[in-house]
Amino acid sequence: MMRRKNARMGTRKKVHAFVRVKPTDNFPHEMIRYGDDNKSIDILLKKDTRRGVVNNQQTDWSFKLDGVLHDASQDLVYETVAKDVVSQALDGYNGTIMCYGQTGAGKTYTMTGATENYKHRGILPRALQQVFRMIEERTTHAITVRVSYLEIYNESLFDLLSTLPYVGPSATPMTIVENPQGVFIKGLSVHLTSQEEDAFSLLFEGETNRVIASHTMNKNSSRSHCIFTIYVESHSRTLSDEKYITSKINLVDLAGSERLGKTGSEGRVLKEATYINKSLSFLEQAIIALGDQKRDHIPFRQCKLTHALKDSLGGNCNMVLVTNIYGEAAQLEETLSSLRFASRMKLVTTEPAINEKYDAERMVKNLEKELALLKQELAIHDSLANRTLVNYDPMDEVQIAEINSQVRRYLEGTLDEIDIINLRQIQEVFNQFRVVLSQQEQEIESALRRKYTLIDKNDFAAISAVQKAGLADVNGHLVGEPDGQGFGLGVIPFSFKPGKKIKSKKTFKDQLSIPVRKEGASSPLSTKELDISPSKTQLILPPRDGDVKDMRDRETSSTEPFPSDSPKEELRPPRPSTPPSKPVAFEDFKNERGSEINRIFKENKSILNERRKRASETTQRINAIKQEIDTTKEALNVQKALREKQGEYENKGLMIIDEEEFLLILKLKDLKKQYRAEYQDLRDLRAEIQYCQHLVDQCRHRLLTEFDIWYNESFFIPEDLQVALKSGCSIRPGMVPINRVVSLGEDDQDKFSQLQQTMLPEGPESVSFYNAKVKTEQKHNYLKAITGLQQVNKK
Repeated sequence: MMRRKNARMGTRKKVHAFVRVKPTDNFPHEMIRYGDDNKSIDILLKKDTRRGVVNNQQTDWSFKLDGVLHDASQDLVYETVAKDVVSQALDGYNGTIMCYGQTGAGKTYTMTGATENYKHRGILPRALQQVFRMIEERTTHAITVRVSYLEIYNESLFDLLSTLPYVGPSATPMTIVENPQGVFIKGLSVHLTSQEEDAFSLLFEGETNRVIASHTMNKNSSRSHCIFTIYVESHSRTLSDEKYITSKINLVDLAGSERLGKTGSEGRVLKEATYINKSLSFLEQAIIALGDQKRDHIPFRQCKLTHALKDSLGGNCNMVLVTNIYGEAAQLEETLSSLRFASRMKLVTTEPAINEKYDAERMVKNLEKELALLKQELAIHDSLANRTLVNYDPMDEVQIAEINSQVRRYLEGTLDEIDIINLRQIQEVFNQFRVVLSQQEQEIESALRRKYTLIDKNDFAAISAVQKAGLADVNGHLVGEPDGQGFGLGVIPFSFKPGKKIKSKKTFKDQLSIPVRKEGASSPLSTKELDISPSKTQLILPPRDGDVKDMRDRETSSTEPFPSDSPKEELRPPRPSTPPSKPVAFEDFKNERGSEINRIFKENKSILNERRKRASETTQRINAIKQEIDTTKEALNVQKALREKQGEYENKGLMIIDEEEFLLILKLKDLKKQYRAEYQDLRDLRAEIQYCQHLVDQCRHRLLTEFDIWYNESFFIPEDLQVALKSGCSIRPGMVPINRVVSLGEDDQDKFSQLQQTMLPEGPESVSFYNAKVKTEQKHNYLKAITGLQQVNKK
């Protein structure tokens, strides 16, 4: 539990807008000019003489911005645009950096950069590096970092990290939800990253899942808007500090606006361009509304992009816009449109504030300390006022017993007053009044039970059985209920005769206790004999892809390599000229590499069979109970008819039944109780059976999939490459896809070693960047190979 609080509201500030010009060989110096302060840009056009002598066409524009980045390196761009925003995020301020511009102007290069070259990395990887560098410097705080990657494609939300094995696709579509804390995406996965390399791996994973296409202006045009979010949570290591801060950094790479006449888009690309231009138009409308102080309504819900960025556009964050433009004369119209958007964005104001929250656990500890100090201070005041006997601690058992004794004497009249010392004693006195009253009610009920056999009026099953037996008067009161306040029905012994007094040394309850107990003990339907606790049988989940990979590594590492001249190597049976049949190979696979999965499959199947057996036994018990219930009802009806035939006995206007009929009523009640318990057990068993069946199906699918991969890799690798797969090498059968084995050239590890030798002298901090890049490429190459292999097998 936590409470959210803004420590102090920040002052309103304008959005920072920068312009980055894409370098070109044909830069029109006479049309695009920069100010001396590098904060303004002028656009000059020649008049169109075809419009005649009277020509009011505007030919020059001047835009005042926060900075113009012309021929700027990636380092300079990050230092100018993003460094302060990321730094303030560690202090609790939200931040947003957005890249806007026409298609092919360099937005993705500015935001992500070239992942093949460490020097050309963009704002996003540099922001991740800065966050982890600052965390290392702040040793007084425990800081956690989480990331998410959202894609908005054709007005639909997609999780770019859903391809990770532990995430998987969502069964329900993602939606944008608003709450008092802000806007968040329901269904979007958020991943904890403890080190820089993990964050880069998530970034590269998401980049490989982005939708791109080619047209005349850009070979790798982004066809969707992407939002990479970094969530930061900072706790002080000082236990007395109950406050902690949270923040998030939204790094937004917008898809580029397109003029369909220039891009020549067709088909699917044309449809994507339509959605892109529509969402960017709605974004501009929202920006215009935010810049107008007289507007009350801001149209954030017109599209998914503006709705997802509601917190960033004019909200509680530091906002920076990078407008990317072409430096060519042929693109001046799009350049003017982009610069107008940047000018409108500068009119938008935000109100950054520190996001402070309270840690509930630390707050409780601090309150306990404060309470102890207040008790000490109160004790000092009591001693100064000569109140030495006052105790503010919770009362012990001796004090509570003394108050109970005083209350009883007060109620009996032997004590006139109860001495009151403090508020806690007043509360305990009232509590003891309640206890004494409850005890007196129980004593009265016990006295009545010694005289009558009682049925609780809240026991609806017993009341229903009695009503069906016709043992209720015209007012609906149970037989034996005096003045509407009785406790049940009185039962007459068998020896009773009309006109004679009843003499009984034992109550009916004492006579009934033994046979009822015997009947319950001899019944095969006792619930104590049923043990359906799922804790005694442990279900085994099938291993995931990563677990299977680890299993392979353990198996291969546990095998001792033999020297090439070892006799065991010579006695190794040669591979058969023709592959063995799949049933034979499957038995070998289950005993060797698939033994672990096969063991899990067998154990889960045995658990499933055991649950089915128990469900069958429970069903038989339920049927037996149902038959006994029917028999008891028939016997009860016979007793009722016999009672009506012999004549009904009444005592003070109340109906009296004999012991045999009452025993049948109690037996019927007990059977119904057992029936409900058994039926609930059957429902639980059915749920367990469904879950076990799901696990068995998963294990069976995994076992067959792993066998297909092993069979194809083990028996279809060319003979001339068997040397590379001998025992002791780093490559074993079942580890490398076929299409990678057929072309065993320079592997990724060799490439990475060469990259380290080339790049590390220039950038020592690039190790985690290249590590994540290589691992991501290896993973996707492996998945592509497996997919291709499965398609070949289908053919």
